[in-house]
Amino acid sequence: MLCTPDKEEAARAAGADYVGLDEFVTKIEGGWVDVDVIIATPQVMPKIGKLGKVLGPRNLMPNPKTGTVSNDVAAAVNEVKGGKIAFKIDKAGIIHASIGRVSFTPEKIAENSQELLNAIIKAKPSSSKGTYLKGVSMASSMSPGISIDTKGFVH
Repeated sequence: MLCTPDKEEAARAAGADYVGLDEFVTKIEGGWVDVDVIIATPQVMPKIGKLGKVLGPRNLMPNPKTGTVSNDVAAAVNEVKGGKIAFKIDKAGIIHASIGRVSFTPEKIAENSQELLNAIIKAKPSSSKGTYLKGVSMASSMSPGISIDTKGFVH
């Protein structure tokens, strides 16, 4: 959580792992990115802007569209800690999303993957015709994907 000192206590109370500003900006400039999500307040975005070259390629740059820039630090931290999943669609219609970490149990990963697929199926426009899910595969970072049978999904 990158915020001004007056918001630090609320972020800590909500369960943020790292709270501060200047010391983390310096660490990130040095290459430290050992975090899953970075949340910031709008007031500190000018200081964080220079970190775009480090955070941008890793999809860690705080963004109001994804809810990672917020004045309500407690709500933002609680959403992320509660398992909020954000997914992107590239130009080819491929969805990229993270559903877990190495520390997650197999049951939790299965639950998260089912929840992601449900959200995607629920977002299908009613005007969409034909096959909605053409293929699903799952992979850890930098590894080959495992194809998943889509016949069992309602679409």
